[in-house]
Amino acid sequence: MAAHAVRHLSVQGAEHTYPVVIGPGVLEQALPAFVAERGFQQVAVISNTTVNALYGDLADRLPGGYRIVVPDGEQHKTLDTVRTMYDELLAHGADRSTLVVALGGGVIGDMAGFAAATFMRGVALVQVPTSLLAMVDASIGAKVGVDLPQGKNLVGAFKDPLAVFQDTATLSTLPDVEFRCGLAEVVKSGLIGDPSLVDHLRQRGPEPVAEIIERAAAVKIDIVQRDRLEGGVRAYLNLGHTFGHAVEHVSGYAWKHGQAVALGLAAAARLSERLELCAPELTTEIDATLRQLDLPTRYSGLDPADLWHTMRHDKKWRDGRVTFVLLKDIGQPALVRDVPEADVITVLDSLREET
Repeated sequence: MAAHAVRHLSVQGAEHTYPVVIGPGVLEQALPAFVAERGFQQVAVISNTTVNALYGDLADRLPGGYRIVVPDGEQHKTLDTVRTMYDELLAHGADRSTLVVALGGGVIGDMAGFAAATFMRGVALVQVPTSLLAMVDASIGAKVGVDLPQGKNLVGAFKDPLAVFQDTATLSTLPDVEFRCGLAEVVKSGLIGDPSLVDHLRQRGPEPVAEIIERAAAVKIDIVQRDRLEGGVRAYLNLGHTFGHAVEHVSGYAWKHGQAVALGLAAAARLSERLELCAPELTTEIDATLRQLDLPTRYSGLDPADLWHTMRHDKKWRDGRVTFVLLKDIGQPALVRDVPEADVITVLDSLREET
């Protein structure tokens, strides 16, 4: 396949199969053609201030298109921000025939998706991720939602989009730190479902980018099609996230999601080793892979006890017990419950650097 060819995947959702279209220039041609073919007469393009300045003119190429722009940042991923989306939709005369286009990174995809899932009990949604992290993870699988003061993504829904359009040309404007954040989710995908993807990253780095997006997305698609509502194997997608979400929250979101997930992957490997699920060599390999991609494997300035306390508000905490996704080996994830607090604290202490 040519390096610049458009790649096509598909996802079997709850009610329909939807395409995932990956490649340069899909915002210019494939997306407007798709919207026109579906006959939409009003399209609300929801983005943040940063993405709107770069790609907001997409609304001008869509039938009845208009922009809804919200502040940039995880700290704005709240019910209050979604309320402003509802207000804007109503001000533009939106009804159940309106299409919502979520244009941006994972935060926008989650919030605009949640707005689409709940406005008038549901309107059509198209996901247009512009960050690597959103392309390989957040835009696929139908999860949408917002944060509460107590933790991440505690209010949400499942909302299948009509399609996902991933224009790799948008990555050219992505800050390097955000690109690195996306690589954390690529590493996670490899660790849970594609060992050769981890080898690829070690040997060739994150190139060609369309290939690593396709391979990471394929891992997620396979898992969500087997377990749409996270009753079983879909939980594997949370590798590194129980630790990572706690780091984000305790740091007041000074840690970006991908950075926190990278640290969480390092922590999950160490906890796996401590519980004798995996060989020490696995921890070494995961640490080396993350460092090679310039992702964090250590932290400072956070209290391990605070991190543990925050984990108690994680959605995976049930009946007073937290479920960790750990590793027996690359490509062999495992769900482990009843992990002693002392073991988690020991792992967190081992990753802490003195300030």
